Amino acid sequence: GEMLRSLERVVVAFSGGVDSTLVLKAAVEVLGRENVLAVTSRSASVAAADVEDAVRLAEQMGAAHEFIETDEFTNPDYLANPTNRCYHCKTSLYSHLERIRIERGMRFIVNGTNADDETDYRPGLLAAAEHGVRAPAAEAGMTKSDIRVWSARMGLPTHDKPASPCLSSRVQYGEAITPEKLRRIEACEAYLRGLGFRECRVRHHGDLARIEVAAAEVERLMAPALRSGVDGHFREAGYAYVTVDLRGFRSGSMNEGMVMIGTKGRRDEGTKRAAGAG
Repeated sequence: GEMLRSLERVVVAFSGGVDSTLVLKAAVEVLGRENVLAVTSRSASVAAADVEDAVRLAEQMGAAHEFIETDEFTNPDYLANPTNRCYHCKTSLYSHLERIRIERGMRFIVNGTNADDETDYRPGLLAAAEHGVRAPAAEAGMTKSDIRVWSARMGLPTHDKPASPCLSSRVQYGEAITPEKLRRIEACEAYLRGLGFRECRVRHHGDLARIEVAAAEVERLMAPALRSGVDGHFREAGYAYVTVDLRGFRSGSMNEGMVMIGTKGRRDEGTKRAAGAG
């Protein structure tokens, strides 16, 4: 509370996910509605369901809420899908938010980064640091599970919401990002959620789809009736090969095999091929 109070007037980078929803709620309560503006990026890499969630949540909290169209899809460095793709996207996002912050006389941009994020490979954190973005949850030492506990205490519907990173995170590093691929991934994941798989990813490797569902759900997915339906649906969507990852759902599986050196997330050149294997 004290830390938030010291920020006075803030623009919240708001995705409608677990972390930024708690930060927005706390900001509105501590600073007052008139001192808080939630801004959500509408981009080809954001699933339509996530945009709808953001609108509904901001409304429920009584927060002022606006959209921006970020321009990462005009940046060849983003479209080439390098391992630091997130850096290019967040640089676009924070440049837009910085303009809004200055125009509206706000003091800081804040985001939903939590203490756990700092232990994973997150190139977006560098972009945030370069733009002086504050992370109230991380600064207070809150982990993802702390955030879920507090969200439940504050009656937020997001307390048990599955993580929903952008659609580009499903495409293996080094394979170009296109809006068509992202729409295909979005439709296939929506189909799986319709079958009751809450935690799922469709990892895109060229013409091969690698499905991740919770380890305990792999068997259900493999039941003959369900399996053939999924196979048919994914082939119709454009995949030639439809596979199930036997290790089950895990966040960041595209980062597996990357060798991390230093804190900036540079990696050994020799692992370029391994990094794409996810």
